[in-house]
Amino acid sequence: MTQQLLMIEDDTRLAAMVGEYLRQSGYGFTHAADGAKGLEALQSCKPDLVILDLMLPDMDGLEVCRRIKGMGGDASRTAVLMLTAKGDPMDRIVGLEIGADDYLPKPFEPRELLARIRAVLRRGGEAASTAGSQQTMRFGSLEIDRDARTVSVSGKTCELTSYQFDLLVALAERAGRVLSRDQIMEAVRGRELEAFDRSIDVHMGRIRSAIELDAKDPKRILTVRGVGYVFAKQQD
Repeated sequence: MTQQLLMIEDDTRLAAMVGEYLRQSGYGFTHAADGAKGLEALQSCKPDLVILDLMLPDMDGLEVCRRIKGMGGDASRTAVLMLTAKGDPMDRIVGLEIGADDYLPKPFEPRELLARIRAVLRRGGEAASTAGSQQTMRFGSLEIDRDARTVSVSGKTCELTSYQFDLLVALAERAGRVLSRDQIMEAVRGRELEAFDRSIDVHMGRIRSAIELDAKDPKRILTVRGVGYVFAKQQD
């Protein structure tokens, strides 16, 4: 089945160019010129991924992302790839905090956009479990179901993006080991981080908010100053 992409972008010339390229790459493509039309199209075309520009004429792209993630059912789990202004780290940090899966600064090469789309969709679609490994990992009241790609604490479902789920699994599979940010990125086969990019820290903050009793005093994912993070083997 052809994977569907929705681009919410007011630059119609850019959208036409991107749409042609992505269709030639085997994807279904729908374009919406503003946030309201994009949210409407989200319900009708049910895309696998939304390419979301943050500068829209009717509403801020961050607000569109918030509304997508606030929808019920499958719509809230739609992957979001943000298009941000080059050199503006605050937009991408806020975007990642509210649930976006990745970002790409403008201007961009179509090939890089395609690579990012494939990476996000692959993370969401590929089975996280490996042969011979347990399908569900349990650490105290925390349960991570690799096949269902769900996380719960004391039976309550935790909301994570596809990328955040993969980060959590990478840490849990290496419980007790201190991992640098580079090692974590390598473990999830993600994109290369730009110099001084703090997006891993942003994602860790989101994961902690979802699984920790007190995100400001974490017991499951611990920070090792100057090194990275460690997932605690023993948890309540």
